[in-house]
Amino acid sequence: MFLQFFYLLRARGLEVSINEWMTLVEALDKGLANSSLMGFYQLCRSILIKTESEYDKFDQIFAEYFEGIETPEDLPEEFWRWLEESDRERDLDDFGDKELFAKELDELLKMFEERIKEQKEKHDGGNYWIGTGGTSPMGRGGYHPSGIRVGGKSRHKTALQVAGERNFKDFREDTILDIRQFQMAFRKLRQYSSRVDTNEKELDIDKTIDETCENGGMLKLAYEKPRKNTVKVLLLIDSEGSMLPYSRLCNRLFQAVSRSNHFKDLKIYYFHNAIYDQLYTTPRCKLYDSVETTWVFNRLDSDYKVIFVGDAAMAPSELYRKGGNAIIGLFNRETGMEWFMKFKKRFKKQIWLNPIEKKAWEYTYGSATIHDIGEVFPMFELTLSGLEAGIKKLLVK
Repeated sequence: MFLQFFYLLRARGLEVSINEWMTLVEALDKGLANSSLMGFYQLCRSILIKTESEYDKFDQIFAEYFEGIETPEDLPEEFWRWLEESDRERDLDDFGDKELFAKELDELLKMFEERIKEQKEKHDGGNYWIGTGGTSPMGRGGYHPSGIRVGGKSRHKTALQVAGERNFKDFREDTILDIRQFQMAFRKLRQYSSRVDTNEKELDIDKTIDETCENGGMLKLAYEKPRKNTVKVLLLIDSEGSMLPYSRLCNRLFQAVSRSNHFKDLKIYYFHNAIYDQLYTTPRCKLYDSVETTWVFNRLDSDYKVIFVGDAAMAPSELYRKGGNAIIGLFNRETGMEWFMKFKKRFKKQIWLNPIEKKAWEYTYGSATIHDIGEVFPMFELTLSGLEAGIKKLLVK
């Protein structure tokens, strides 16, 4: 049953096991899909998909296999007879009323239920009832840019359906991050804070769940000593120039980190392409908003976890030449690479987050400097999975 669908899921990278598939087959035998495609979709997702980050991939595979077909629920037999009796079909190039507009799924389903209650006879070629060959948003053999197809063979591939909406694309592990996702990722840093030596206890949710499961479902509370927030972060963000296309992303990062309460201390500075004698307190990178880099060194201890954010793409002279500073009027006696090496030696843990797709690092503009900086700092793509991998690197003792 749907064996080709199983093979397609595996071929597209979803790790669906034989046991999970057999569980799905058993659930289908028990009628848990309610004999509907929507029910089958929900049943598949609940059994086969292990994490919300895979929902979008599943939706795309589901839409591919079922070719966008969405069977309406609970359509009376009388309507099926009306639709099957007529062979009327609208020509593929006849789109009818030019004032058609897209409908949201909820609105379409509400309209669909109303038509079922109102309609008393067969209709063909119209724009309102459930029929064939017309421009109504429900029926078959006609055309509507966002309709519900009822039976028949799809010709326009425009039927609105849940899987095709890709409601979970923002949960993908390879998606660009928003503010909440940044906050959730950075929260993991606090997991490694120190425990306070005190008589006070706090509820350990994860351990309570484990203990309750092992206790046959009977609630068993587990407590842990509270954490003392010891995480200190130095965030250094590349600004201006080639980073302008990523300014919105960096602004989200700034907002997420600024609102976070997961750090004992947080310092944020900016630089342009490479670090030289000055760091900047604003993304404009103006001299009147600068502080001496040596001052930052002397002020922060080696326990600060350093996170660089930048595309690492620049002219080689900016990285390796004295006086290579691209900001007019500033001359650096130490090269950008020498300053990066100082950070490498000064702080125990550092990572570099790059907004450029990893697959482009080898051929995009600045590929040479991206490679060289990646040899100094562990470099990760600025996606959800990349950020989580980077944070894990910061936490390894």
